[in-house]
Amino acid sequence: MTAQGAIEYFTESHSVEAVNGRVGKGTDPRFAHVMARLATHLHAFIKDVELTQPEWAAAIDFLTRTGQTCDGNRQEFILLSDVLGVSMLVDAINNRRPAGATENTVLGPFHVGGVPEYPMGANISLAGGRETCLFEGRVTDLDGNPLAGARIDVWSDNEDGFYDVQQPDLQPRHNNRGVFVTGADGRYWFRGIKPVSYPIPDDGPVGQMLGHLGRHPFRPAHMHFIVSAEGFETVITHTFVKGDDYLQSDAVFGVKDSLIAPFEPRIGGDTKWVSSFDFVLTRQAAA
Repeated sequence: MTAQGAIEYFTESHSVEAVNGRVGKGTDPRFAHVMARLATHLHAFIKDVELTQPEWAAAIDFLTRTGQTCDGNRQEFILLSDVLGVSMLVDAINNRRPAGATENTVLGPFHVGGVPEYPMGANISLAGGRETCLFEGRVTDLDGNPLAGARIDVWSDNEDGFYDVQQPDLQPRHNNRGVFVTGADGRYWFRGIKPVSYPIPDDGPVGQMLGHLGRHPFRPAHMHFIVSAEGFETVITHTFVKGDDYLQSDAVFGVKDSLIAPFEPRIGGDTKWVSSFDFVLTRQAAA
């Protein structure tokens, strides 16, 4: 222990106290709290594993290469957050909902704005596809009341596992994307394709890390949804294809049991498949 008013010099045993003791009195309280806890846990981790200097140098090199891989079309740090489960944990903490409400999952990197609004029943697969699918369901509140005017923003990959923004020279703009608005009955329906599983970008440092961990880079097949309605919490989620090989090993931990949707053969319709899924929204908390 140091005497009152004495300087706390950095030692192995008092490393946290030395770092946190330097925080200025005028620092934003929330920022000060977050940084203090970060220092506490980070130093505890280093002491726990007794990190070597070559290992720390390798970590610095990894983070440097991660930053250098980022550009206007790729965010390797988000990918790192995803594969470590951090993105899903932050999402879970910030989107706690009552039982029965539709659960959130990660937004993903391929959402875009300015997507056309279509009438119900429209086909969002501008490039066509073999495994055509009807998506249908209702948007309701927790009591089962239909929500009119609910906005449903949807997007998916194509049958080769790529989003339109990944292949701007091959796919039509806004392929497999659309926005729909529910009527008084809260129903939605549109045509697209049955999504397929695909790998996240694995040609960078995060992919190399997955390889060293013996993990694959694949995401199970899914359709993205953002469902919003006035006075209700917005749901950012996926519906996952039941029976997909990667449901239990999603590279970004996005699967939740309640989000696994049936994809059934459709007999006599104008699509090969039909997937029914209802979205249940919860009211926004009072300010």
